[in-house]
Amino acid sequence: MGDLEIAKEILRGRDYSLVMVRDGRIIYASRSHGIGGILHAIEELNCRIKGASVADKVIGKAAALLLAYSKVKDAYAVIISRNGLETLRSHGIQVDYENLVPKILDRSGRGICPFEKIALEIDSPRSGFEALRRRWRSLIEESKGRF
Repeated sequence: MGDLEIAKEILRGRDYSLVMVRDGRIIYASRSHGIGGILHAIEELNCRIKGASVADKVIGKAAALLLAYSKVKDAYAVIISRNGLETLRSHGIQVDYENLVPKILDRSGRGICPFEKIALEIDSPRSGFEALRRRWRSLIEESKGRF
């Protein structure tokens, strides 16, 4: 069984939202919603993500830019946006998915995801990573002040 098949099986069979597998072993798994899991994996694993297979419940353009930045080999999504699919393919990442949607919505379901808004005008994986990480960190800091 290949790495992507292992990642898919774990994503489907357990309560994870993100699974990364390389050389037959799980290198990262997360139950986080949104792109926080991918950003945390990048910070924790750095270049060890390169060449990994990734299974994620939702991939939009923001997540796709982060996966391209990390130089993953291939990806699977339960739900993927058109922009996410195009971004992965344009960076040579093989993609398998279940459901293709026009865009990734925010948690209320009424508007576009805020991270997707940031990613819309960005084509460079490095620029995407920097902008998305900056926003993610600011949200973490804001939430610390609330508790």
